[in-house]
Amino acid sequence: MSMLMDAGNWSRVTEFVLISFSSLSTEIQTLLFLAFLAIYLITLLGNSLIILVTLADPMLQSPMYFFLRNLSFIEIGFNLVIVPKMLGTLIAQDTSISFLGCAIQMYFFFFFGVAECFLLATMAYDRYVAICSPLHYPVIMNQGTRAKLVAASWFPGFPVATVQTTWLFSFPFCATNKVNHFFCDGPPMLRLVCANTAQFEVYAIVGTILVVMIPCLLILCSYTRIAASILKIPSAKGKHKAFSTCSSHLLVVSLFYVSLSLTYFRPKSNNSPESKKLLSLSYTVVTPMLNPIIYTLRNNEVKNALSRTFHKVLALRNHIR
Repeated sequence: MSMLMDAGNWSRVTEFVLISFSSLSTEIQTLLFLAFLAIYLITLLGNSLIILVTLADPMLQSPMYFFLRNLSFIEIGFNLVIVPKMLGTLIAQDTSISFLGCAIQMYFFFFFGVAECFLLATMAYDRYVAICSPLHYPVIMNQGTRAKLVAASWFPGFPVATVQTTWLFSFPFCATNKVNHFFCDGPPMLRLVCANTAQFEVYAIVGTILVVMIPCLLILCSYTRIAASILKIPSAKGKHKAFSTCSSHLLVVSLFYVSLSLTYFRPKSNNSPESKKLLSLSYTVVTPMLNPIIYTLRNNEVKNALSRTFHKVLALRNHIR
């Protein structure tokens, strides 16, 4: 329900309505709810297992798993910000979201999104050091260094999210309060503003390019050096082993950046609201679910650690009985 208050020549929006997937039939929305609920639960379970296992298992205390644990934290946060509200709009038709709630959702969406971009670059650098300087790896990636790298990955999210969210929500929203998306993202929110947003749009475009391109360039540089080092390895077995240590990360990076780029860098003429919703689902809902699966299925150390943890839990349960 629209809640607008007269204020001179424009109305002040006090809540927004998320259109989400309301154009679809009730039956299809119910199926989407069940599918997204299953994905959501798998995402929470998978990433929580990654966090617990990498904390508890003494064999998974290397820097790579420290960064992987932080990635799982980000994926859980990403999901908690977006998916519960989306599920509510699908099953309970609770499409309204308060002005403050919308601002908070946008803030943390930007925060976790920026943090993930930079953390993926940090993980690429970790793989570069491990493959190109294996003898110096424990010294270079010591506890102090890895903590600083993680802090440097999380920090950019604060200024980006604060400036973009505060600036956008300082504009008057007067055209309508219906957001044609399943969460409060920048572009659909900007369409509701009835003020000159040219300066903000330039900032948003430049900021998005920098946030996406800087980590992407760092990742490309790291993998260029990694590829050069792998090619110098004489044996095919050695090459395969070196490549397998970074294949999971490379797959995760590809999924994240391809969907993100298609969402935000396509021409407006080819970027309808419905197509953007589908693309947004890929990096906000699907990719966070796939990440723990990719790292588990393609990593024998993680699979072995999960097996050891499972057997310990069973042994403890039998002992209690």
